[in-house]
Amino acid sequence: MKLAQLCTFAAALAISSVALAEGGGDRTFEKMMANSERSVELFVAKEKAAGNPVVVTDKKDDKTRDL
Repeated sequence: MKLAQLCTFAAALAISSVALAEGGGDRTFEKMMANSERSVELFVAKEKAAGNPVVVTDKKDDKTRDL
């Protein structure tokens, strides 16, 4: 009985690790970044149309660190 439970647990662990290693997180992150870039573009266009000055920079200052 213990051997059957151990084999079942090992099989479930192996299957779940294979299923989670498909790279779904990469696709989700890419989609999130594309949506973020699009929202910034829409914001800048809206602010320019309203006549407000907008400063957009990708440059990081000394206090900003890469995560």
